[in-house]
Amino acid sequence: MHYIPPSADTNLPSQSSSLDLLLPDDFYRPLWKSLAGNVRFAVAPEKLPALRLTSRPIDVGMLPSDRLGMPWYRSIFRNVGDVLSPEELPPLELESRPVDVGELIADQMSHMWWTSLLRNLADAVAPERQPALQLTSAPFDDPGLTAGFMLLPRWSAVIEGPKIFLPDKPKTSYSVQIPQPPPKLDPVEVEFVQVLRDEMGELKSDLRRSRLRARLWVAFVAAGIAFLVASMIWH
Repeated sequence: MHYIPPSADTNLPSQSSSLDLLLPDDFYRPLWKSLAGNVRFAVAPEKLPALRLTSRPIDVGMLPSDRLGMPWYRSIFRNVGDVLSPEELPPLELESRPVDVGELIADQMSHMWWTSLLRNLADAVAPERQPALQLTSAPFDDPGLTAGFMLLPRWSAVIEGPKIFLPDKPKTSYSVQIPQPPPKLDPVEVEFVQVLRDEMGELKSDLRRSRLRARLWVAFVAAGIAFLVASMIWH
């Protein structure tokens, strides 16, 4: 890194100040000094003054790190203790206005199916009376509604702006393409394709015969097994 001396035209620091990008001196300490300092801190830690809190402390319970550091059997004993003698907590202080949202969706899903059926029948026979609806807007008074339809202005009459005429689309030119004659086939390729087609036909016929033989053999075996079973039963 090179040092640039300050000039009258730039806002650089003076020559007495320099930019230090090196690591702190503690990083270059030898290993034995760092080990000795850690041992001294574990045996005789530094006594710090009492902490002064300027805010209201809040009890958040046991920290997650302490909870994970506990042995597994303590969590079982704690759960059993919470079931037998739960902790009495102070009443909840609400700072907002409660709103009645009715029954929760989870509670509705936990009910049996006939409860919803009875509720629907009760709503159909004796529906719940709701208070009158309070409207905060004035009714729309239009004599056109008495005839059964509403007269609305066009968008072109409502929007104000300069008229823009789009240019006409270019006319497409039609061209007639003369079909080209099909290319002449090579007689060698034609003969090769014919031979390959004949071989494929022979292969298909062989496969058909092999399938027929397999079906016949399966039928013979099944008939033999049926004959043996029937002879054992009749005997």
